[in-house]
Amino acid sequence: MSTTAAEQAAMRRALELAATPGVPLGPNPRVGCVLLADDGSTVAEGFHRGAGTPHAEADALARAGDRARGTTAVVTLEPCNHTGRTAPCAQALIAAGVRRVVFAQSDPNPAAAGGADTLRAAGIEVESGLMTVESRLLNTVWTFAVEHGRPFVTWKFATTLDGRSAAADGTSRWVSSLASRRDTHRLRALCDVMLVGTNTVAVDDPLLTVRDDQDQPLPVQPLRAVMGERDLDPGRRLFNSDADSVHLRTRDPREALAELYARDRQHVFLEGGPTLAAAFLHADLVDEIVVYVAPMLLGAGRSAVADLGITTIADAFRPRVTDITVLDGDPDGNVRFTLTPERH
Repeated sequence: MSTTAAEQAAMRRALELAATPGVPLGPNPRVGCVLLADDGSTVAEGFHRGAGTPHAEADALARAGDRARGTTAVVTLEPCNHTGRTAPCAQALIAAGVRRVVFAQSDPNPAAAGGADTLRAAGIEVESGLMTVESRLLNTVWTFAVEHGRPFVTWKFATTLDGRSAAADGTSRWVSSLASRRDTHRLRALCDVMLVGTNTVAVDDPLLTVRDDQDQPLPVQPLRAVMGERDLDPGRRLFNSDADSVHLRTRDPREALAELYARDRQHVFLEGGPTLAAAFLHADLVDEIVVYVAPMLLGAGRSAVADLGITTIADAFRPRVTDITVLDGDPDGNVRFTLTPERH
């Protein structure tokens, strides 16, 4: 791969543009684009602002106008090659007279891939692989969902030091601290589905919305999903007008994820009880675990996860710890563990 210092600097800038705060979550990846003149100066910049809006390349080309001819387009993702809600970016670059294209990550979506070949066939120089790792990190969830054909699943739970999520009398408010709950809402806002089981809805009646530090709902809410075959009271708070909701009438985690993926959902935040957690673990469908551990002991009560069928220590489920954080400003001293399960 041969790229210039100006192209490398432009890719870093394109990654910054792609990560612009406020871009809504959705079925599309975060993408940035910088157009460079022959002397390495920036002609125009663009980034994708969410589903239905111009892609990063189209945004940059529109800002450049006739000045786009003869430029180098530096893009964080391979220009798309299909017509969706917008026209193919590869064709737009060709029509604008772009001379060269440098991109980071190849498009894993077979419906959109092939842009590089289309550009080369039109006589445009193409270089790929510049800062691929950084681009994939920016779109970890989107890339996973496209490559696996299902949403990425984050399982979150709160527990005591002895692994209890509720006391013997069923009370669970509050196992976690206020700081933990606020941090949970921060993580909820990064997902596009909140998922629980029917028992959680029937017993706990959760609202399942994302709220700020003043307990006010954010303007953009994830889909609230409940899975299970039992009928539920339509008066449960999950079915109110605060956010969209859906009842997935299945006990099969794979079926539930397939239906959510068909709805263009890519990141599931699993907050159900121990039975639902065990079902996803049994199916090998947990991709990330976030645990808030409170420094308290109950000695009895509900376990954080139901029976996994493990009878000997040698068969213990052993996810890999990727982060340990003592929450800032938490007088209760709660600790957040982030773990990655090893694939079976």
